[in-house]
Amino acid sequence: MTKDYGINLADFKQSESDTGSADYQIALLTQRIKHLTDHMGEHKKDFASRRGLLRMVARRRKLLDYLKSKSEERYQAVLKGLELRK
Repeated sequence: MTKDYGINLADFKQSESDTGSADYQIALLTQRIKHLTDHMGEHKKDFASRRGLLRMVARRRKLLDYLKSKSEERYQAVLKGLELRK
């Protein structure tokens, strides 16, 4: 993955060595989802990648639900930072 799709992962870290917070995981999944979405545009019959994409979207949804239940402010910050809702 050479493109970053406009997502600066460092903005979503809680600390310098953070790799496991929900914020960071959501940002990382969003980056991977955008990459796979581009891939699926070219390779419409790649059903294995499609399944992986759907699983990533479901995992991101679960993480977003978790984050919303724990901290509404962080949830809103992630949505705004990743432009997930219009």
